[in-house]
Amino acid sequence: MTRSDDAQWMARALSLGARGLGQVWPNPAVGCIVVKDQRVVGRGWTQPGGRPHAEAIALAQAGEAARGATAYVTLEPCAHHGKTPPCADALVTAGVARVVTALEDPDPRTAGQGIARLSAAGIFCETNVLPDAARRAHAGFLSRVERGRPLLTLKLASSFDGRIATASGESKWITGPAARHAVQGLRASHDAVLVGAGTARADDPALTLRGYGERRSPVRVIISRRLDLPTESQLARTARNVPLWLCHGPDAPDDRRVAWAKAGADLIEVPLGQDRHPDPAAMLQLLGARGLTRVLCEGGGMLAASLIVADLPDQLVGFTAGLALGAEGQPAIGPLGLAALSEARRYVLEGTCKIGPDLMAVWDRRR
Repeated sequence: MTRSDDAQWMARALSLGARGLGQVWPNPAVGCIVVKDQRVVGRGWTQPGGRPHAEAIALAQAGEAARGATAYVTLEPCAHHGKTPPCADALVTAGVARVVTALEDPDPRTAGQGIARLSAAGIFCETNVLPDAARRAHAGFLSRVERGRPLLTLKLASSFDGRIATASGESKWITGPAARHAVQGLRASHDAVLVGAGTARADDPALTLRGYGERRSPVRVIISRRLDLPTESQLARTARNVPLWLCHGPDAPDDRRVAWAKAGADLIEVPLGQDRHPDPAAMLQLLGARGLTRVLCEGGGMLAASLIVADLPDQLVGFTAGLALGAEGQPAIGPLGLAALSEARRYVLEGTCKIGPDLMAVWDRRR
């Protein structure tokens, strides 16, 4: 096959792999297509919970047709024994003639060993096909392995003049139903949704996934230094059904810890920063250690500011409505303490689109 053919098949494998985003952590959302005589004989993507792996599903679907075929895999096949055998061994056993990959797996348990194992078995390996697209697709997994923390997306929904509520606190609804459905799509593609204690107290949100069938809801992560959240809330009532992780400071009172633990929440103690609030960088490292690869922050303004000051957001997603609330409205982002424009990080615009009556813009830092 030509390099152009390989790119087309890899693009299809990447599209398949995206179906696992938000569902497979701590594993990567891999896609695999098995092709023989220019025909797809097997396809798969990583399943909820991280297994079976994409290669195992595609090979099972292909059966004997896999012998002599080409397998397109969006990440180097694993070479280590975990809860499932190595995918590199499965490809060898299936008798594929060629394996095409997009990226080397940075996980030290594989890191080139998958390709080496395939090559040693006489399988021809082609690497680095659509690597840039694969890095975007696997950005969360790569972040967890290489930086020890998940990818962080900061989402804001605001008026044209950057306000998230009126002076009285009224905020439902600034953006329309189409934008709110798009936010559910963002939740569906992330492992966890993050909000601050102020948002949790003011809005009493459930933070669950709606409108996406059987897909599991993301982990709900709340930052509350002293765990001063109402136990009579949607979060508390659903804590045993949908994971709820509460990030608190070392000084959180024991009675609050006991109350939330009894409610079913998972408590994560986070060291305090210089501002005497839980340090957001340390928090992300702790979330990464628990396996999270993609976290969506949905506010509020003070939490957004603390993340930006710490230079943590990897992606900004903004929904802008066609109305103005004026200077008396509540700003989307709290004080940043900037003295000059040069101190502000600039993000690269990835794209914009019309969402109902509103505008959605995606900005990226990884360039």
